[in-house]
Amino acid sequence: MDYYYKCSDCGNTYAITPERMLCEDCSSKQETGRPLRGILEVEMQGKLADCSSIYSVLPIEKKWFPEIPVGNTPLWAPKRLQQKHGFSNLLIKDDTRNLTGSFKDRASWLVSAAALKWGIRHVTVASTGNAASSMAGIGAAAGLKVTIYVPGSIPKAKLVQSLQYGAEVVSVNGSYDDAFRMAMKPDSSEKVLNRNTGYNPLTIEGKKTASFELCHQMSNTPDYIFVPTGDAVVLSGMIKGFKDLQKLGKIGRFPKFIAVQARGSNALARAMEQGDFSEPMKSETIADSIQVEVPACGYYALRELKAHGGGCITVSDDEIRQAQIELSSQAGLFTEPSAAASLAGLLRMKAEIDPEANIVLLASGTGLKDIENAKEAVEKAGRTIIRKEVSDD
Repeated sequence: MDYYYKCSDCGNTYAITPERMLCEDCSSKQETGRPLRGILEVEMQGKLADCSSIYSVLPIEKKWFPEIPVGNTPLWAPKRLQQKHGFSNLLIKDDTRNLTGSFKDRASWLVSAAALKWGIRHVTVASTGNAASSMAGIGAAAGLKVTIYVPGSIPKAKLVQSLQYGAEVVSVNGSYDDAFRMAMKPDSSEKVLNRNTGYNPLTIEGKKTASFELCHQMSNTPDYIFVPTGDAVVLSGMIKGFKDLQKLGKIGRFPKFIAVQARGSNALARAMEQGDFSEPMKSETIADSIQVEVPACGYYALRELKAHGGGCITVSDDEIRQAQIELSSQAGLFTEPSAAASLAGLLRMKAEIDPEANIVLLASGTGLKDIENAKEAVEKAGRTIIRKEVSDD
């Protein structure tokens, strides 16, 4: 099987090299304050006899991947949630089980393998926290130097996690979008591979692995997949996975993807409603992992959602908090707020969905990454510590 890059806008093709990130022609038309132009997809050429091994559908050979537990995460049925909300075929794709606790490990794993193959020892990335701690952890296992650029609002747990892994952390006085721009110009004379989400095509490609796993784990193609969405790269990667599965003849119909956004950070939802992206608005939400003002994969995700009958829905921070509590208290799954958005989205759409539909919720990150917001959620739910006085006798 041969692999190459293809521009998702104009169709130009390119060899897969460390220097190539975007389509040369389309990226030259980039507008300030708008999603990336010239997003590249990895294309496969040739005959594939078997895709049971995920390495067979990725552009980097197996020998370059760090031997660590990434992917192959469980798909399981939350029985009490099924009964409470009347969805008998509700499942959770539990990516809190990845090595650093988030879905982002899938992209970091492939980027690390590419860096090792190309002889690059330094990787940079901008992040609100999960991609940072992911790249830091996977990079540590791969023996790479990792520099991360994060906004000052990053949750402490994610910051500490990144520092524990030994990453060099640059705190940016601004938003994720500001950190993204700074990571594009690293202060280094050595050869560096940029892992910025969406900008590096391998970040989309790595995330498609979840779709291949779902195909193997389920007897039927899901009717709905709810995906927490900020920069839209997780969403884009999973859609790309099902596009590849369809090309390979492994599935017939396409699942309906629902991008779930926080009301205070909903650029993709606004674009779905208006038909295109408008001026960016300041974002504010407790769900930091999906807090993005200009979604890197916005144009790509918007086009793919429309092409495959997907949709976008917004939920409030209070709905996210309630969903986080429900996942913990009804299913025993402690997620960060961003991951809980998938359940919040399902509950918002409850009346529109057949109770017998095959539904997958993506749980994209563990709650241990953001204890402060979890603490606030339990306090709002009226859950307190019971103190029992002890006698001096």
